[in-house]
Amino acid sequence: MHCFPLSVLLVLLLLPPSLSSLTELPALMAMKASLDPQNQFLTSWTPHADPCGGAFEGVACNEQGRVTNISLQGKGLWGQIPPTVGGLKSLTGLYLHFNALSGKIPKQLAGLNQLADLYLNVNNLSGAIPREIGKMPNLQVLQLCYNKLTGGIPTQLGQLKRLSVLAVQSNQLTGAIPASLGELGTLTRLDLSFNSLFGPIPARLADAPMLEVLDVRTNILSGNVPPALKRLNEGFLYENNPSLCGVGFSGLELCTATNTRNPNIPQPFEPSNLSAKDPDSSTAKEIPKSANIHSNCSQTRCSEASKSPQIGIIFGVIGVIVALTVSGLFLFFWCRRQKQKIGSTFDSSDSRLSTDQAKEVYKKSVSPLINLEYSNGWDPLAKGGSGYSQEVLESFMINLEEVERATQSFSEVNLLRKSNFSAIYKGILRDGSVVAINCISKTSCKPDEAEFLKGMKILTSLKHENLVRLRGFCCSKGRGEWFLIYDFIPNDSLLQYLDIKDGSGEVLEWSTRVSIINGIAKGIGYLHGNVGNKPAIVHQTMSAEKVLIDSHYNPLLSDSGLHKLLADDIVFSMLKASAAMGYLAPEYTTTGRSTAKSDIYAFGMIVFQILSGKHKITQVARQGAEAGRFEDFMDANLEGNFSESEASKLGRLALLCMHESPIYRPSMENVVKELSEFICV
Repeated sequence: MHCFPLSVLLVLLLLPPSLSSLTELPALMAMKASLDPQNQFLTSWTPHADPCGGAFEGVACNEQGRVTNISLQGKGLWGQIPPTVGGLKSLTGLYLHFNALSGKIPKQLAGLNQLADLYLNVNNLSGAIPREIGKMPNLQVLQLCYNKLTGGIPTQLGQLKRLSVLAVQSNQLTGAIPASLGELGTLTRLDLSFNSLFGPIPARLADAPMLEVLDVRTNILSGNVPPALKRLNEGFLYENNPSLCGVGFSGLELCTATNTRNPNIPQPFEPSNLSAKDPDSSTAKEIPKSANIHSNCSQTRCSEASKSPQIGIIFGVIGVIVALTVSGLFLFFWCRRQKQKIGSTFDSSDSRLSTDQAKEVYKKSVSPLINLEYSNGWDPLAKGGSGYSQEVLESFMINLEEVERATQSFSEVNLLRKSNFSAIYKGILRDGSVVAINCISKTSCKPDEAEFLKGMKILTSLKHENLVRLRGFCCSKGRGEWFLIYDFIPNDSLLQYLDIKDGSGEVLEWSTRVSIINGIAKGIGYLHGNVGNKPAIVHQTMSAEKVLIDSHYNPLLSDSGLHKLLADDIVFSMLKASAAMGYLAPEYTTTGRSTAKSDIYAFGMIVFQILSGKHKITQVARQGAEAGRFEDFMDANLEGNFSESEASKLGRLALLCMHESPIYRPSMENVVKELSEFICV
């Protein structure tokens, strides 16, 4: 029997329970080194601190001092997920979504037997989905969407008996949909959309008793859709799979003998399973069934006889491809040369048109923008079915020549800012008014012209004192861009009033801050309401950057309704940026949808930013607002010059707006009403 010195035993007995987490400290530090290689974001993770003592940002522990939760979503992390995470055996939640992590998903995650939530979505992860994940007995939510994952969906995921959400949309996955997923008795949401999955939808998938949402849009699926999926109603999404067929599904053709397939065949298998094992083994059983073709020849003789025609076919195909490639290149350059000639002709005519002349063209031509259409033929307003009245067209249409003149031919001197999908220029119109011109490339717009026009109609219907006013729009054939012309707001955005240090910027007075909060609430409330011919819409990307401040310190919301014009991938990149800054509501990661309550969450974050004068809102600030400790959440630059009663109410309102559950967040109508009751502006 080994005996320990009495002093050592006393020390162990006197140690706080949380110090047992020190055994997990090496794994956490290895995790930090891999996720944040340059120590930019996880600076609170130090080898001398107690992970369970509140020092490690995003780390939570249980009563035994074991790490149970790591929440690092939207932190800007750009490293890789280390295998050492698998050593945190008590982990129940791992939230690394909305970052820029790369590399493969480590199979060691499968060793986390207590893990219920695994959120790795919206990163740059690559490689295959580890089949070992299928061995995690308590996994309930698996979020892997919006990455660069390849390969097939492992059949082993059908062993996750407690799984309720599986989201792998917007990756580069191939192969068939595993029929084993139909055995998941607790599965409620399955999102496989925007991949390259092929084959039929397994009939067994319709047997999942709790399934409410099945999204298989934009794949290359084929065959008969299982009739039992009709029970999902609007929860079954299947658009952009041209080879699907079935009865009772809107937009699908009836099945014929050529496109009907057995929905249970083939089941996916992986190349590594095709080994020389016993054919009766479990590995061999994963190989899909196929038709039995009987032959009277031996395997050797048949293979030798088939080589010659196969070689001939291969060379024939290569020859055809080469010929088509040469012909295609020749045709491409010839067409391009012709378009350049036509483009130069139209561009020169554009520059000679006055505004009055342009209006005459609008009245006489089928398309109001026939002289400004895109060189590749994309002109949403040229098809006559735009639904715009002539009055609306003439009030919003601005001639391209006017836009070019206003920006000095899009001079870099006038460039205000640039993003991955647009550029915004400052310009001066002929009447002397200063405008901001948002130039959006055609490739960033919705590919469906009807949807694009619907979005434009919404934009032209928005009119409110707390929204940046849309002055007009036009498109350029030569540049391949759509232009939105807005009033120019001189004081830029709310961002410039945050993080002011040592007289480096203007400190907003308390009354101004209250007025700004009230104006933002009114603007969002207008968007959420049904007013006149304007439908209720969600902003989706609310942030301090989207709140512009005019010369009278009135807040004006920018980019309202802009997502209605943009392609899905562009909108998602904007949401990813919002998440990284803390504006994205937590439920988006599970639902994939923005609602009015999402805007309210972002509004709560903005209120905290205005109160604290800081861009980044810490947990200390939230706790301070809850406890009424003004020193923890109020801007020190105010030097105490604020109404404590108003600050206290605004702090509690911000907390309520940022409630984890959208159910408990107030509507913006109620927010505006509450603000009007105790604020006189």
